[in-house]
Amino acid sequence: MSDYYVPGKERASKVRQLFQRIAGRYDLINDIQSLGLHRLWKRKLVHQASLHTSAETLRPPLALDLCCGTGDIALALARHGFQVHGVDFSEKMLEIARERTPSELVQRVRWSCQDVLALSEPNGTYDLITCAYGLRNIADIPAAVALIHRLLKPGGQLLILEFGKPENPILKTLFRLYLKMVVPLFGLIFCRDAGAYSYILDSLDHYPAQRGIDELLRHQGFIQTSWQNIIGGTMSLSTAFKKR
Repeated sequence: MSDYYVPGKERASKVRQLFQRIAGRYDLINDIQSLGLHRLWKRKLVHQASLHTSAETLRPPLALDLCCGTGDIALALARHGFQVHGVDFSEKMLEIARERTPSELVQRVRWSCQDVLALSEPNGTYDLITCAYGLRNIADIPAAVALIHRLLKPGGQLLILEFGKPENPILKTLFRLYLKMVVPLFGLIFCRDAGAYSYILDSLDHYPAQRGIDELLRHQGFIQTSWQNIIGGTMSLSTAFKKR
């Protein structure tokens, strides 16, 4: 087990330590380990979001990007007309996000360094909430889902892009071997820390994945919940709405 996966009260501090360590190589390793496909999957998320925007007012729809990392989802949403709040608890990741923000988007995106579970904004603030490769890292996932439900406006949309668990036994075995044997090598080569990327499999083992998240969303009161499997379920894009 990776040194960075610690259940309980120390979980958040260990995950923060991990992302502070890998921030400078985070985007590079994402490109390598997914062969650049993560960019297509994130575009799919943004496309799904752009299909459901508020037409009831003249103001830009408000979006919250949780665990925003280096900002690719938040910046893409801003380019699609959203006013975006990007939240992450790694200041080094946010430094990269700020550096990547073009001048024409500065007024459309604000960045906050804080723990997702500490967000205290008013109920019903956002039209859209997104979380790409972040929900799995939050110390209390049911609490995060409850927070998301509270922060969404009635009729608001939630989109979660995350690692999944394939149901095909052969694909499941191959995927686990890839995460266990190959991905940590990228961490060793580029960050001199194999444990930073063996963490992915450890965290995935404790993550309810697409079916479990869908059940959790419905239990919280979300409606029209669904998910799209990507590459046989190794990744998934979950969608849900808050009842009007």
